[in-house]
Amino acid sequence: MDLKKVHNVYFIGIGGIGMSSLANYFNCNGKNVAGFDKTPTELTGSLQKMGIQVHFEDAVELIPAEFNNNQNTIVIYTPAVPKNHAEFNYFLNHNFTVLKRSEILGEITKNTICLAVAGTHGKTTTSTMLGHIMKEAGTNATSFLGGIAENYQSNLILGGSEVSVVEADEFDRSFLRLSPTIAGITSMDADHLDIYGEHSALEDSFKEFAKKVSKTLIVKKGLPIEALTFGIEEQADFDAQNIRIVDGAYVFDVKTPSDEIKNVKIYLPGRHNVLNAVAALAMANSYGIPLQVIAKALLSFKGIKRRFSYKINTENLVLIDDYAHHPTEINAVVNSVRELYPTKQILGVFQPHLFSRTRDFIDDFAASLSQFDEVILLDIYPARELPIEGVNSEWLLSKISIENKQISTKENLVENMLKSPTQIKVIIGAGDIGELVENIKNKLTVES
Repeated sequence: MDLKKVHNVYFIGIGGIGMSSLANYFNCNGKNVAGFDKTPTELTGSLQKMGIQVHFEDAVELIPAEFNNNQNTIVIYTPAVPKNHAEFNYFLNHNFTVLKRSEILGEITKNTICLAVAGTHGKTTTSTMLGHIMKEAGTNATSFLGGIAENYQSNLILGGSEVSVVEADEFDRSFLRLSPTIAGITSMDADHLDIYGEHSALEDSFKEFAKKVSKTLIVKKGLPIEALTFGIEEQADFDAQNIRIVDGAYVFDVKTPSDEIKNVKIYLPGRHNVLNAVAALAMANSYGIPLQVIAKALLSFKGIKRRFSYKINTENLVLIDDYAHHPTEINAVVNSVRELYPTKQILGVFQPHLFSRTRDFIDDFAASLSQFDEVILLDIYPARELPIEGVNSEWLLSKISIENKQISTKENLVENMLKSPTQIKVIIGAGDIGELVENIKNKLTVES
């Protein structure tokens, strides 16, 4: 496909985190961009401020007239779009080029030196760290991110067309559309079983991705793929050692296959972020960036929105917001909070994401949430799914072993959080709970 001949790019699901970075990219490259999403969000608002037309009703007549030419318009859609979507079917039936997000990302990056970060957990933080390192090192890479980087207030770091950094998404086997030059795999835990069925099928997909890497593959030590490894104190090829906390920062040394650097520092909580930093370091160093340049870039990395984001941080009240939506991720959040506040009581507010994920990992979710001192559950956020009989937040609540637990509506959430005597309050989930956070912050600030 010759993207130079494309004038118009239309997005179905334009407000998604990955979709909006592509919309931003095409807009910055002089294309005419518009799209549909089902609800207004902060992301759709930022796109509209760029001059991109966005509407929120699935109606063919709302598609701007200039996008009705199938010769110079391509259509990009998210796999979450239902098959009966009117606009989606209109474009299909009128011979438009209709592509999944992963297909167009593959097209954009196939002729670049592509650094791709895959993994069921850690890929957003690692790829954003890597994008920041590449930017600071002057590589002129363009980075497509799965989160909003605090350093850039964007999910796109715009650069040239020679080098790209991408988050390689295993959902719907999307990452198999990429042509990575250097790749990292952070984890291969069971997830997306609604797509894969069995954990072994997910692992097979990662192994297929690994075979697509043309130059260097680096994987978390212990994963069943032959490659260079990274890890923490486990004799990996890229290994973090002598880890300690100094003045609120993690400080550690890193041994590489040919070198060593001491006193690397990151201002992110949790040992899992040390692991993410080592993965980003390994990929950047494999590209050719010197260790001292990487360490300097990591020091200035500010993190990602909704990844352990402090919304309130006072002596008497702390409010943390995090995207965690899998038991492994919740464990990482709880461990980080306990490490930082070992004597404080902690409230966890969780919105489960997907009926299938809740069903598949119900006992693991219950165990991870039982590590809080108090839990408030919202109803399950369905995203792309229809309800599954018997799978609901009441079922999850019944399996949580602590006494202080309840289900709340969104309308009563602030009131229920205010009733909690806990000083540390943590909001977690990947659904629309993120849209409630600013209001919760404002109300808690006023009342406390």
